[in-house]
Parts: sequence; C-alpha cells; structure tokens
Amino acid sequence: MRLTKFGHSCVRLDTGEGAVVIDPGVFSDPAALDGADAVFITHQHPDHCNDPALRLLAEDRPDVRIFGPSGVSATLADVPFTVVSADDVIPVAGTEVKVFGEHHALAHADIPVVQNVGYLIDGIYHPGDSFTVPDAPVRALLVPVAAPWLKLAEAIDFIRAVDAPAVYPIHDAILNDDGLAIVDRMLANLIGEPFQRIPNGVESTV
Repeated sequence: MRLTKFGHSCVRLDTGEGAVVIDPGVFSDPAALDGADAVFITHQHPDHCNDPALRLLAEDRPDVRIFGPSGVSATLADVPFTVVSADDVIPVAGTEVKVFGEHHALAHADIPVVQNVGYLIDGIYHPGDSFTVPDAPVRALLVPVAAPWLKLAEAIDFIRAVDAPAVYPIHDAILNDDGLAIVDRMLANLIGEPFQRIPNGVESTV
C-alpha cells in the first residue's frame, strides 16, 4: 500500500489496483483526486469535504464513487453519493474499506455534534475528527494533531488506545512551521518510534 498526504487530513492510498482518497478538503491539494477510483468523506466540514472540487470530479468522471455518512449528503446535494455507516464494508480498488464510529469529537457544548465515521483500509485507519477506536487491528494510525476541538493530550491518549505500530500526523494545516515542530517534538518524545511525519506530496510505502 502506498500512502500520500495531500495536506491537512487528505490522504491518498494506492493499492496497486486503484486509488482511494479520504477527506479532500479546502486545505488540501486538489491533485489528490487525479485518477482516484473512490473518495471517502468522514464528515461534512469543509476542511474534509471540498464540495466544489467534488462536483467537478463528479461532472468530469461520473464513474468515481463518493462515500460518506448521511450528513454529507446535504453538503453534496445533487452529487451522486453513497451513504455509509458503522460496520459497513465496501469493496473498492482491490481491497476493502471498513467503517467505524458515528460522531465528531465534541468541540463545545454549544456546538452541535455532526456525524463522523472513520475508515480502515488494509490496516490503515483514518478517524476523521473523532477519537473512535476501531475494534480491529490497526497497523498505521492517521492521528489528528491540531484543531479547535482537540487537545494534544487527547491525541496522545487516542494513539495509546489504538496502539498501532506506526503513527502519522494529519489535521495540521492550522499550524505554522513552529507549531508543527512543537507537536512533532512532543509526540516523538511521548510516543517514540511509531511516530513519523509524512511530508505533503511524498509517496510512502505503508
């Protein structure tokens, strides 16, 4: 499996038989969608679901399937879209995508909690904006590290709960270089060897 991060929470997984993109949002490089066979959205927030880019994709390549929780359907409106929920298993690109979870992490009691699902693909887990721990083995965790809804202590507890042998940070577009360095240093010190940063646009074998 080859993994490429395209900014913020967007990753592309190339299986050898196709390409799956997760969370192409407004902070991500639209090039992630080039040649994609399927797109999976964790939730409706624009930093995870760039609806203008997805509309263009649906117009140019109507064969590409787009998946996500039912809350995303209002954002995508007339774009062809398949609703998924926890425990679904979707065959795509020569592999399977397993769906976990239901809710976005709590930002504040005054802010409504939207639907959010996580995706497990060949042992690589993308939780979206949640701390849902899948009841399945995870060999590589994509962990959110910076957000208005997140404390770094929560990310560390989540990493430890999942207990994956490899940990890659995502959801970090709001950090400048100094902020990234601080987060990386703390996670490297507390998590150790499993923590690795994948630079944007660099394909890595996972």
